[in-house]
Amino acid sequence: MTGHDAALSLNRFETRLATRLVFFIGGLTMGAWSPLIPFAQQRLGVDDAGLGLLLLCLGIGSVIFMPLAGPLCAAFGSRRVIVGSGIGLIAGFPALGYADTIPLMAIAVFLFGSFLGVMEVGMNSHAVDVESGSDKPLMSGFHAQFSIGGFAGAGGVTLFLTLGLSPFASAGLIALSSLLLLIVAAPRLLPNRTGGSSTGGAFPKGVVLLLALLIAITFLTEGAVLDWSAALITDQGLVDIAQGGIGFMCFSIAMTIGRLLGDRVVARFGPKNILLWGGVITIAGILLVATAGNLAVSLIGFAAIGAGVCNIVPVLFSLTGRQKVMPQGAAIAAVATAGYGGILLGPAVIGFVADGIGLPVTFAGLSLLMVIVALSAGVAVQGSQAE
Repeated sequence: MTGHDAALSLNRFETRLATRLVFFIGGLTMGAWSPLIPFAQQRLGVDDAGLGLLLLCLGIGSVIFMPLAGPLCAAFGSRRVIVGSGIGLIAGFPALGYADTIPLMAIAVFLFGSFLGVMEVGMNSHAVDVESGSDKPLMSGFHAQFSIGGFAGAGGVTLFLTLGLSPFASAGLIALSSLLLLIVAAPRLLPNRTGGSSTGGAFPKGVVLLLALLIAITFLTEGAVLDWSAALITDQGLVDIAQGGIGFMCFSIAMTIGRLLGDRVVARFGPKNILLWGGVITIAGILLVATAGNLAVSLIGFAAIGAGVCNIVPVLFSLTGRQKVMPQGAAIAAVATAGYGGILLGPAVIGFVADGIGLPVTFAGLSLLMVIVALSAGVAVQGSQAE
């Protein structure tokens, strides 16, 4: 191997490592937010509808700023977008642990959603650029790091709270950890890649519209677990409020294992079976959680949801990259925006519905949406392969 080849290989390794770290940061902050939610609700004295309104602020921030992320990546490169939004995300995260008035919390949640939404689009655009320079798939590995980060965030904050740290101190430790990781990752990200994957603002059409719908449903389900898992098991009296993050931890562990094995599973069973049976397993998990009478059954349900959805999202991104209806970059941007819109806006709607019919019944209703994913498996795969 020549010196040039060795340097190129090292740069590829460092770039992939940096991309994984960025995905980890995104998962870390999202996972850390989950066990903080019951404390925010308790601190502010709001009911499920009020909490849903606050979560809607998160979604509104994302919906407003996510469409700007594509053009920003095209103009400045995904690295600058990732670093800029990452700094904003980290700087504001501790506020989620101490804001003690509804207006202050609404602002904190809005900014959290805004910076997180921009970062999500930026890092997925960067991941597509990195994968395009590789001779093997990398997307499942990147998304696995997001899942690992989610587990670390939920587990870390749950541990901190159990040890007696305040929500503010716990959020501060997560922010500090994220900052250190971002400092390591930033100089190793691709500096000037602004290709088609950064294109924003394109409305999905044809099979891309179906893929966008399916990924929005799947991400909505993930978002429901993120934002409502702690409330589900604490309201049912299954755990103390300080251990509320344990449901999301089980979900994250199952999802992480599934994604780490994802490439081999998809190669063996094919994308159609992943969408079909992944949807079926997710439906079973949702119903277990919604009807659980004890903690063990509830945690099995959360794990089943994680195992079911783990490879649906990577498969949908893969199908989006293969379809011929839209340019790859525009299609990925449109599908990613729909997906993260689902994960951020959906849980807020759940809060409003739950205030009327109860959280367990509302959560069970997600199973009806996942039926759409399972039944659309064949159409999605065939449509993505059509010329």
